[in-house]
Amino acid sequence: MIPIRDDNPTSRVPFITVALIAANIAVFAYEFTLPAAALQALVETWGLTPARVALGTAQFAWLPTVVTSMFLHGGWLHLLGNMLYLWIFGNNIEDRLGPVGFLAFYLAAGAFAAATQVFVAPESQVPIVGASGAISGVLGAYAVLYPRARVLTVIPIFFVLELAAVPAGFVIGFWFLLQVASGVGSLGTEGMAGNVAWFAHIGGFIAGAVGMVPFAVLDRRRSRAKHFKTWG
Repeated sequence: MIPIRDDNPTSRVPFITVALIAANIAVFAYEFTLPAAALQALVETWGLTPARVALGTAQFAWLPTVVTSMFLHGGWLHLLGNMLYLWIFGNNIEDRLGPVGFLAFYLAAGAFAAATQVFVAPESQVPIVGASGAISGVLGAYAVLYPRARVLTVIPIFFVLELAAVPAGFVIGFWFLLQVASGVGSLGTEGMAGNVAWFAHIGGFIAGAVGMVPFAVLDRRRSRAKHFKTWG
């Protein structure tokens, strides 16, 4: 399933969401100008390598890569897929948290995602790059706050592409199940050192979902209070 847009309106311009998308595109455009050797050096320097974190090498010199790794991508499909999800779901989370709160949430989700991957594969020498972990946090938050919002989705049925408005809880839940299945399937195999950090996706999603529970509870209380006031 490929989401195209949601029907969940916002009350403010999502400046941080737009800025994050612009920053990711700008960094990738720079990557695109580099020769192969320079690009490899860039990824090794500014990507987050689990083994370096696990060993605590160079007195935490790896710490900035927790953030910088979120803005590097391994290819056009990697970038475009991430930015599509961020554009569709990020604006509503920014609308709920505000610009500063959303930026802090986004970076925290990305950091937790990276920590999860490091915990699962501490020996890996493959740098983690991409905004997937942070965006997974956004998806987790959206699933908790707006599970009934409708998402226009492309659904491939054999050789036919169908459009359907599907509840966000189903779209995101299906995505999360795929991450869990892929992550579990990679345990104990060469896939643990592969190109997809499945457990970063899982960790980021859980962090985002858990982080939004208090906001969801508050929203429901406000909705009930408004309902009782209307009928009181």
